[in-house]
Amino acid sequence: MPLAELLEPLGRRRGQRAPGATGAENPALEAIWHAVCTIPRGRVSTYGAVARAAGLPGRARQAGYALRVAGDSLDLPWHRVVGAGGRIAFPAASRAHREQARRLRAEGVRVADGRVERAALTDLEDTRG
Repeated sequence: MPLAELLEPLGRRRGQRAPGATGAENPALEAIWHAVCTIPRGRVSTYGAVARAAGLPGRARQAGYALRVAGDSLDLPWHRVVGAGGRIAFPAASRAHREQARRLRAEGVRVADGRVERAALTDLEDTRG
């Protein structure tokens, strides 16, 4: 299921996607998208680690924003990004939470009580280059 479809209710509540939010117009978003693509199958990283890997330390929220505005055509492995401590950031009863947990389990990541196992966490290196 595409991330945009899962986040549609959030988009209506928080405001629609930013017009023109493409990597070509925003190098920071492109760097974040690239960092997300480097997360190996069966592993997860945090929003903060993704931001650091993109050369944007301290911008975990921007990493979340970048995933929210990413077009479906990018086919990002968004499900491999979790909150601090391995917590799925979506509300527990949400469709997005269930979809992320399902995708992670399909890749062999153990998910219990909305958290991934610590062994699955990876701290990405700076992916700019």
